[in-house]
Amino acid sequence: MNPNVTKPFSFELPTKIEFGKGSIKKLPQLLKEFNVKKPLFVTGSGSTRKVLLPKVTVYLEEAGIEYAVFDKIEANPKDYNVEEAAKFAIENKTDGIIALGGGSPIDAAKAASAIITYGGSLKDYYGRWKVKGPVQPFIVIPTTAGSGSEVTFSSVITDTNEQFKKTVKSQYFGPKVALLDPDLLVSLPASITAATGIDALTHAIEAYSCTESEPVSDACALYAIELISESIREAVFNPTNMDARSGMLMGSTLAGIAFSHSDVASVHCMAEAMGSLYDAAHGVCNAILLPYVMEYSLDYAVERYARIGRIMGSTAADDRQAAKDAVEIVKQMVKDIKLPTLSDIGIKKEDIDKLAHMSEENGSTPSNPRPMTKKEYVELFNIAIND
Repeated sequence: MNPNVTKPFSFELPTKIEFGKGSIKKLPQLLKEFNVKKPLFVTGSGSTRKVLLPKVTVYLEEAGIEYAVFDKIEANPKDYNVEEAAKFAIENKTDGIIALGGGSPIDAAKAASAIITYGGSLKDYYGRWKVKGPVQPFIVIPTTAGSGSEVTFSSVITDTNEQFKKTVKSQYFGPKVALLDPDLLVSLPASITAATGIDALTHAIEAYSCTESEPVSDACALYAIELISESIREAVFNPTNMDARSGMLMGSTLAGIAFSHSDVASVHCMAEAMGSLYDAAHGVCNAILLPYVMEYSLDYAVERYARIGRIMGSTAADDRQAAKDAVEIVKQMVKDIKLPTLSDIGIKKEDIDKLAHMSEENGSTPSNPRPMTKKEYVELFNIAIND
């Protein structure tokens, strides 16, 4: 029997999910249900702001709903992005938040909501359970299939003074609604589709293989792995394929549900260290590191990696071979969708000691199936950089 079946756990999903083409049309009615008179859109300044925001705001304009836009969120959102967004919201007297974009605007909006509602500075909320109560009504419209932040309770923000990614986690950060409209993903460039897609796959694989897994997270993670494995190549190379886009979006959300009720592990610990030090794209870092961490941890989670391998296409009857196949299948997937390498990011050997220390300090290190210390992280970074 699966030992997880008897493991005590708690599961809560406060977010209503509206999935399907055209689901953004429901936004005005949802705002009325939450009595939001003037929402704040939190987004970046790139194509989402220029191309996708008008596709959403048209429905608010038709309904006569006033809104404001804060469009200065950067990739790997910074502490000052959050502080500026909160200040902008207060000055413009907005009474609800709509995060539009990938994980960066969503995470920044979550963190800003705490300051908007309860005051103080971002540092007051670093860590867990420091938000006093419910925040302003919060709706998320993801435009990438990667972060899963539309269904999680956490926000990851870069502290620019410490050059370290900090987590703000609260039971009140679960969005009221996640509007999942695959139409919004069609214009996503292949490189971002690939990087965010592997980010979602990493969430699912780590949620299933880590020490904090439980039955509901297992179910979500396994189906996420199936959907993403089936869809990612088609989504990258045939971007208008709505089946592939839908599969990626649903897979990303399921992976988000999985890891928010389980955890991530050493891939994320290392990727977040690299993101802090080099401002490298989170999904790209995950893609580079995932097969190395899987291979390094294989002996400690053979049965789980074997199941992952079979879902991804392995026909091996032997568990160990199926687990090894999982590693090779992930390597081939990363190669097929043409993601960068560690050398492309510009990681320096002289930084490995610092990266290893930052990885060890990450709160998800204890969740890795293989016990990890700074020594193991140094070894892993060296393996990856020399491959």
